[in-house]
Amino acid sequence: MTAKIEVTASGAEPAPSVPRATVTGGTRGTGAAVVRHLREAGMDVTVVARTPGEGEAVRFVPADLADPVAAREAARLVLAEGAPDVLVHVAGGSQSPSGGFSALGEEEWARELDLNLLSAVRLDRELVPAMIERGRGVIIHVASIQARMPLWDGTLAYAAAKAALRTYSKGLAGQLAPHGIRVNTVSPGGIRTEAADQLVDRLAERLDGDRDAAWDALGAALGGVPLGRFATPDEVAGVIAFLASDGAASVLGAEIVVDGGTVRTV
Repeated sequence: MTAKIEVTASGAEPAPSVPRATVTGGTRGTGAAVVRHLREAGMDVTVVARTPGEGEAVRFVPADLADPVAAREAARLVLAEGAPDVLVHVAGGSQSPSGGFSALGEEEWARELDLNLLSAVRLDRELVPAMIERGRGVIIHVASIQARMPLWDGTLAYAAAKAALRTYSKGLAGQLAPHGIRVNTVSPGGIRTEAADQLVDRLAERLDGDRDAAWDALGAALGGVPLGRFATPDEVAGVIAFLASDGAASVLGAEIVVDGGTVRTV
């Protein structure tokens, strides 16, 4: 997204305003990569996350977006700096035990839905009115190919929440398009992140601690990755940065899959 030009009342030389971006879950993994890419694109970035990161000169708003009260307070702090031009929801993940439906109780389902669906819904609800008032903006929801290919053993509730996020994003895109706001979804497949390592650790517990076997099982559950490897956080972030740019001005209501060819259907 290019810088907007503000004309001064005195008629002096117009000054470019720096686009504002807000990234949830932006302190590690894919979220941290998104922050780097948006900063390289010249954006002023605010990160909303539970814990601060290291080495990034960005504005940090501490919040657990799974908590509705914390989400409202985070939105208030973001809006104190002005409505964001770009809002990227990366926050998500799964900490539920393996074992499928029988291992998931009310607490596990509530936690997965709060983090992977409702955290985005809550922040959108608070920030979108200001974006509508200004008449422009970009919202990007990070879902997962598990919305189409759920892994029942380790991440069933996560997959269900991401499927709901994908549907919500598509509906929101239609509602906000007339207001100049583009909404899109990016659905990664496997990404080599700390969260992926944690999932492998949980799967390894069922395989006598064999992490290599757990990685093989994870790839097999996905039906294999034709590219031969999982994506890197920077590869996913590059797609998100493109969707946030003016180069994607006509891309709206789309789902961009970044999975090394794992999803073989059209």
